[in-house]
Amino acid sequence: MKKFILTILTLLFSQAVSLCEEIHFDNEIYKLKFSAPAPATGGWGNEYYKNNEDISDWTKMIGIYHYPKEDNPVKYAQNFDNIVENTDNSMLLKLIENKKTDKAVISFLVNGCENEKKFFEYDVYKFEKHPTKGMLVSKYAVKHFFNSDEEISSLASDIKKNNDKYLEMLIVSPAPTVIEKDITFTN
Repeated sequence: MKKFILTILTLLFSQAVSLCEEIHFDNEIYKLKFSAPAPATGGWGNEYYKNNEDISDWTKMIGIYHYPKEDNPVKYAQNFDNIVENTDNSMLLKLIENKKTDKAVISFLVNGCENEKKFFEYDVYKFEKHPTKGMLVSKYAVKHFFNSDEEISSLASDIKKNNDKYLEMLIVSPAPTVIEKDITFTN
């Protein structure tokens, strides 16, 4: 009975989130600012940003993506892990697989530069079965900008300290419904 009630509350929360087009995560509010079909996957992609940020200028974001042609989230995560590990500017932090629930999460860092500012992008992805067809991918990303090499060790320490927290938060967070509505560049 407890599991049934939790399932109902989760479904209601997911629908309420998608109806108001905002997500609350880690005590912050993210608004849907990008939604478009994804021709490569045959699905849709939704991206949520903080109030004064958007797809071209962000520090934190949440993505929800539907891959209707993919039916094995764990295998997809393993292949994704392989790409991360074989990309020069990326570093894998952790991959967790649960074959019983057919879910996986991965966290990694990407080193980048934007507008002459260096940053580490911290990414956490969750791969799980979509309720009707294919796979649902949830993403949480944060850009950590730095000016000097001395700041890198402090950033690395903070990321390492919080990695398990964000992995767990994404694992237990219900994925919102993918919104199929063309939205581009709104503040």
